[in-house]
Order: sequence, then C-alpha cells, then structure tokens
Amino acid sequence: MQHRKNSHVFWSYIFLIAVAVGGLFWIFQKGKTLAVADPSFTSMLGSAAHDQINSLLQVLLALAVVIIMAQVMGALFQLLGQPLVIGEVVGGILLGPSFLGTYAPKVQTMLISESTLPFLGIIAQIGVVFYMFVVGLELDLKVLKKSGLTALVIAHSGILLPMVLGAYFALLVFQDLSVPGVPFSQFALFLGISLSVTAFPVLARILSDKKLNKTPLGNMALTSAAIGDVTAWCLLALLVSVAQDAFGNVIRTTGLTLLYIGSMFLLGGPLMRRLIPWLEKFDRITQGGIAAFFVALLLSALATEVIGIHAIFGAFLLGAITPHDSRVATALTERVEDLVRIVFLPAFFAFTGMRTQFNALNSTSDWNWCLVLIGLATLGKFGGTFLSAKWSGFSWKDSSALGILMNTRGLVELIVLNLGLDLKLISQRLFTMLVIMALVTTFATSPLLALLRIRPNSNSP
Repeated sequence: MQHRKNSHVFWSYIFLIAVAVGGLFWIFQKGKTLAVADPSFTSMLGSAAHDQINSLLQVLLALAVVIIMAQVMGALFQLLGQPLVIGEVVGGILLGPSFLGTYAPKVQTMLISESTLPFLGIIAQIGVVFYMFVVGLELDLKVLKKSGLTALVIAHSGILLPMVLGAYFALLVFQDLSVPGVPFSQFALFLGISLSVTAFPVLARILSDKKLNKTPLGNMALTSAAIGDVTAWCLLALLVSVAQDAFGNVIRTTGLTLLYIGSMFLLGGPLMRRLIPWLEKFDRITQGGIAAFFVALLLSALATEVIGIHAIFGAFLLGAITPHDSRVATALTERVEDLVRIVFLPAFFAFTGMRTQFNALNSTSDWNWCLVLIGLATLGKFGGTFLSAKWSGFSWKDSSALGILMNTRGLVELIVLNLGLDLKLISQRLFTMLVIMALVTTFATSPLLALLRIRPNSNSP
C-alpha cells in the first residue's frame, strides 16, 4: 500500500515538472516574436548589475578581513595590558597604505580596494552614530549633578589648558600644516578641542579592568571625563556649524543647535522619563519598543545633520536623555553594543587606517612637530587635571592618577579627527600626527597607572 502511494506521488511530481517545462518552452517561443528592447539599455542594466555584485563581494570580503584583524590585534593588545580599542585601531592602520599598502600593495588592493572605501565610509559613519548613542546611554546625568563643583573644576581645567596649548601649537604650525583657505581661528579651535578630548568609554573600560570604577578616584575620573566630553562636544558642534556655513548662517545654525539641545533636555527628557516606566511594565522590552527607539535615534541624528552640525550629536543627545539605569537602556545597550563593536567600529578603524599615512611625515621636521604635539597634549591634559585635583584636596598620587586617566583619548579622539579631515580643517599630515598622538597618549595610560600602583582601596575624597 505504501509502495503504491509513493509511486503515485512520484509520477505526479514528474507530471508537474513536464507541464511546467512545456509551459515555459511555449512562453519563450512566443516571446521571440516580440519587439527587442534597446540593446544599449539592456547592456547598461547588465553592466550595472555586474558592478553591484562585484562591489558587494568586495565589501563583504573587506568587512571579513577587517573584523578578523580587529579581533586578533585587540586580543594581542589585551594580553599586553592595553585596552581592546588600541589593538583595533592598530589593526586598521596595518590594513592601510602605511603598512599593507607599502609592503604588499597587491594584497591590499585584493582585500580592501579603493572602490570599497566609500562603502566602508558609510558603514563607519552609521557605526559611529550608533556608538555615540551607546556612549550617551552610559552617561549618568545623576552622577554629574551629585559631583558638584569639584568635578566641574577638574573637568574644565583639563579642557582649558590643553585648549590654550593646542591654539599655541596652531600658531606654530599654521603656515606649514594648515589647509589653504581655512581661517586661523577655526584651525586653532579645532586643534584646541583635539587636545582636550578624553575618551569616556575607553576610560570606563580601563577603570573597570583595574577594579577602580567603584572607588572615589574612579567616580571622580568618570564624572570629570563625562563633563569634559560634553563640553568638548558642544564646542565641536559650534565649530562644525561655523566651518560648514557662511558667516551669515552661523548665528542661525548656532541658534538652532542651542534650541535643539534645550528641547531635548527640557521636553525630550521629561517625555522619556514618562515613556520608560510604561515600557518597563512589560516582562521584556518588545521589538516594537526597540524599533521606536531606533527610529527616534535616526530622526535625532537626522535633525542635527540638517541643522548643520553632525549626526553624531543627535545620537549622543538621545542617549544622554535616556535614564541611565533603566531596563530599556540596558536592553538597548545589549542589542546594539555587540554589533557596533564587532562590525561597525572595526570598519571605522579600517577607514581611519586607510586615511592615516605615516609616509606623509617624510621629514625630520614633521616627526619633531609630532613629538611636540604629543608633549603639549600630555602636558595640557595631565597638568590641568593634576593642578585642579591637587587644589581640590586630592593626594599627590591620586592627582597624578587623575591626570593620567584624563589623558586617555582613544576612539572619541579618532571620531573628532575624522570629522576635522572631512571638513577640511586639517591637512593629511596633521591628521596623521594627531592619530599618532591619540594612540600614544592612550597606550601610556595603563603602564603609567601601574607605576603609580593605584589600588581599589583608594581613600581620596
């Protein structure tokens, strides 16, 4: 009985195939009598489809290579006691023209060709937008309010001195390292901001690894870094608005920026504090709730981009007004962070690496300026933080530790530098010098802290 049933199914299947093949044969025969489309048009469509497939293959290969390199170099640098981000940045630079492009250009062309750079650039930009949203989610505004005057003084001292030294460095190198047509004021302000940045997420990771994040020293470092970075981002937003617009539009852009920031905190903040408890009534945060946040993230990023600053500011603001300790913030971080850190950020590092050209520093003078830049960046950040911390009652040891921690730049610095290069505020040579400065100052943090022998039982105020 079963055998007869199987035989019936088999012959039914053969019949269906025969009918389908016969039907297709008849349709194609009839189609031959129809008018032929413009051959140049069909050829163009075929060429476009072929190019699209080739581009997809190249981007997929490039992303795979970038992720593998980031994981390998990140793990290697973690073994050396360095933050993961340092290895990922170095991995991106190794894939760029300074190393792979110099010693194995054919391999680099095969793995990451010039045609993939625009695609990597878009992926990197999207990744940075989502990353800044996560940074905003990690920012605890309640801690900022509780820390009072001490954290504010330490944070702004760690901004003002590097900003003055950055402007002074701009005065020294403006004739040699600036881009033609860039006003000195914009050039100097950008360099000042570049030397003032602290990488809040990298700093948080270092403190967590060393079990200092729950100590008074760690709390003060995180709070000061958060205040400093918010201030630096506001200054950078102002600079971007000035750089992108004609003078007559600067007031409009600045006014819209301030209006948007005020609206986010005065209207968006209270709305968020009402929305979050409603979402948390459910057992788990639904996909619809997550989708709503992503739409809000994209619209906020779009708004700041349309205003004339940059999409990253809108993403950061939305994260900042989201309650830091809510289940929604935790769920958003968990769902976004892995994808951003594993896929998007390595693409950003590779994109930065492709733009970092060590061979652009082709003279002793260039390398001397690079050393001066590293020295001024360290002196400004360490000196400003150390003096204000000591003045605020911290011990010599903990004041030194705070200065070292504030000198951590890392990924946030690279975001600022890429923005400056995109806006043509800095030259390729100066961009490379600033990338080296960011790497050196971040690399130095862990070894210098180890020399101070800072322990989790610090008793500083």
